[in-house]
Amino acid sequence: MKKMYFVVMALLVAGSALAQTTWKIDNVHSKIGFSVTHMVVAETEGSFKDYSGAVVSKNEDFSDAEVTFSAKVASIDTDNEKRDGHLKSGDFFDTEKFPEVTFKGNLVKEGTKYKLKGDFTMKGVTKKVEFDVIYGGTINTGRGEKAGFKFTGIINRQDYGVNWASKLASGEMVVGDNVSLNIKIELDKVPNS
Repeated sequence: MKKMYFVVMALLVAGSALAQTTWKIDNVHSKIGFSVTHMVVAETEGSFKDYSGAVVSKNEDFSDAEVTFSAKVASIDTDNEKRDGHLKSGDFFDTEKFPEVTFKGNLVKEGTKYKLKGDFTMKGVTKKVEFDVIYGGTINTGRGEKAGFKFTGIINRQDYGVNWASKLASGEMVVGDNVSLNIKIELDKVPNS
């Protein structure tokens, strides 16, 4: 009888150690933002409006959590319809051929800081990336649990074949190559995960 008790306890402990928690993006309280230098002296901002993602974690502190994300490129919004149309064209994202931007990777805890590392795919090109992460913590709202993160980093659009180029009379580029990402995510814990 004692042997059976220890077997059951060992299985319960092993099962709880392997338990995973799934979190989904709360789109109402999140923003997938970016900015790029325009005319050398200023920045233009934009965001994607149609996106989804999940975080699957075995650890309460999200260390080594698996992260998946995708955004519909046609949902790009820079508060200018003409510019958005140009960004969707073959000069930039070519949304008909490449409808999504995706990411798959892991949250990695290094000391007290976090990094997001993985594969970022845009316009059919996949590159390894690493973004800085600020983990805001978790809270039980009484209607469910939430977690918050902020991701920042820079990608070079030329690396992904987004290579439209126009120069000013001075020879400088109208649109910069480096795109700053500023992503604010609020997650909802999926019940019974």
